[in-house]
Amino acid sequence: MDMALTPSETLIFERSAPGKTGMDLPALDVPRAADTRPAHLKRQSFEAMPEVSEVDVVRHFTRLSRWNFGVDDGMYPLGSCTMKHNPRLCEKAAGLPGFAESHPLAPPKHVQGNLELMWTLQEWLKEITGLDAVTLHPAAGAHGELTGALLIRAYHVSKGARRSIIIIPDSAHGTNPATAAMAGYKCVEAPSQADGTISFDDVTDAAAGHVKKGLLSLISEHGREIAGIMITNPNTVGIFEYRIAEIVKLMHDIGALVYMDGANMNALVGVARPGDFGVDAMHLNLHKTFSTPHGGGGPGSGPVACTAALAPFLPRPAVVKTQSGFDLDWDRPQSIGKMHSYFGNFAMEVRAMAYCLSHGSDGLRQATMRAIMNANYIRKGLEGRYHLQYDSPTLHEVVFDDANQSKYGVTTLDIAKGLIDRGFHPPTIYFPLVIHGALMIEPTESEGKAELDAFVEAMADIAERAKDDPESLRRSPVKTPVARLDETAAARKPILRWRGE
Repeated sequence: MDMALTPSETLIFERSAPGKTGMDLPALDVPRAADTRPAHLKRQSFEAMPEVSEVDVVRHFTRLSRWNFGVDDGMYPLGSCTMKHNPRLCEKAAGLPGFAESHPLAPPKHVQGNLELMWTLQEWLKEITGLDAVTLHPAAGAHGELTGALLIRAYHVSKGARRSIIIIPDSAHGTNPATAAMAGYKCVEAPSQADGTISFDDVTDAAAGHVKKGLLSLISEHGREIAGIMITNPNTVGIFEYRIAEIVKLMHDIGALVYMDGANMNALVGVARPGDFGVDAMHLNLHKTFSTPHGGGGPGSGPVACTAALAPFLPRPAVVKTQSGFDLDWDRPQSIGKMHSYFGNFAMEVRAMAYCLSHGSDGLRQATMRAIMNANYIRKGLEGRYHLQYDSPTLHEVVFDDANQSKYGVTTLDIAKGLIDRGFHPPTIYFPLVIHGALMIEPTESEGKAELDAFVEAMADIAERAKDDPESLRRSPVKTPVARLDETAAARKPILRWRGE
C-alpha cells in the first residue's frame, strides 16, 4: 500500500467509547481478594485505559504495523549498528521446546543440552576472537564494556595498583566513556589524525585553536596512572586502526591493558582475530555480528572474551566441561561476581550458535567479506556526490557528510528525510561526532546488488535535487502519514502520556 494513500490513524484513546469491550470475563467462582493497596498509591479513577472492541484493537495495531519499517521490509543501513537479516532458522532453533521451555533454576544435570550449547558457543567465540576465555553473562554491548572495565580494575587491584585513567579515542563508540566512568575511571580523550586513525602525535584543532595531546603525550603525562585504553577497531568511521600492535605495545610497556569494543566485528570475523593483535579483553554484540534480533530495547547479548590473565576475574558461575558432562563453576574467588541473572540472555545465545553452525567457519568469513564489499560498493557509487572527510580505505561502513549539499542549504537531516520519501530507512546521522553532518552507512552482507543500486540511485537523486530544488528536500517527507516533525520540540518538550485534553 502506498503510504501516501493511507489515511491518518487516530489514537486508540480516540476510538474509545464507554461500554465497549473486547472480551468478557467469567464471574468469579472464588472470593474476591482483599484490596491491600495503600490508599495513597491507588488511582482515583481509571481513565487511562481506552474502552475498545477486539476489532478496534486488531485493526489499529495492524495499520500501525504497516507504517513501521524493519529489516524485513528493506535495507536498514544504520552505520555502526549492523542491522542485518535475522535468519528464520535461528528463530526456529530458539523456539525449540528444550531451549524455550527450560527453567533457569533447573539443576545442571537436567539442562545438559543448554550447558553444552553455551560451552560450545564460548569455544566458537574464543576461536573467532583469538582469546582464551569467554563469559556469556553480559546482556548487551555496553554491559559487556562494563564487564571488561571491571575486569581491568580487578586485574590492577590484584597487582596492588589502583589506576585511575582510561584513554578513549575520539573515534570510539559513544558508550565507551560512559562505561569507563561507571567503572570509576577518569576518561582522557585521544584525538584522530588526518587519516581517521588514532594520532600518536599532538594535533592542533584548527577550529578551537588549541592542541590536543596525542597518544604519546598522554602516556608521557599520565604513565602508570593509566589502567588501559578502550579502542574500537575498526573505529567508528569504518577505518581499521592499522597501528594497533604499536598501541598494544605502548600500553603493555606501562602495565596498562587494551580493551577493544567489538561492536564492529562484522568487519573482522573469520578474517582477523583481536587476540592476535594483543588485545586483552573485548565484547561481541551477538545481536549485531551474529544476527540475533536487534533493536526495540532488546534483549541483546554482549559476551566478553579475554586473555588467560584476566580469566580468573570473569563473572560467575562459569560454564565448564567436566569428565561427566557440563557444569556450573561457582568456585571463582577472584570473580567480579554476577553481571546478569542466571547465565545471560540464553535465547540470544541459542540464535547465535545456530547462526555460527549454519554458516560454518567459511560462511562466517564470506559474510564478513560481503559486508566489506557492499559498503565499498556504496562508497564508490557515491564518491564525488557526497563528501568524505577521510579518504582512508573503509571496511564494513562508510561515513559521508553534508558538506557538498550544505552549500545549497540542504542538511544531513534533509537528506535523511528525502530517503524516507524514496522508500529507504535513513542511515545513522550526525554520528560519529568527529565528522560534522555525518551520514554513516552500513549495508551489511544481507543486501544484494539490486538493493544497493537502488539505494545509490536514491542518494544520487537527492544530491541532484539538493542543487536543483533544495526546498523540496527541506519539506520531506511528503509521502508519509505524518509530515516532518518539530524534532527539537519533541526532544525538549516531549509529551509521553495521553491525558485526554
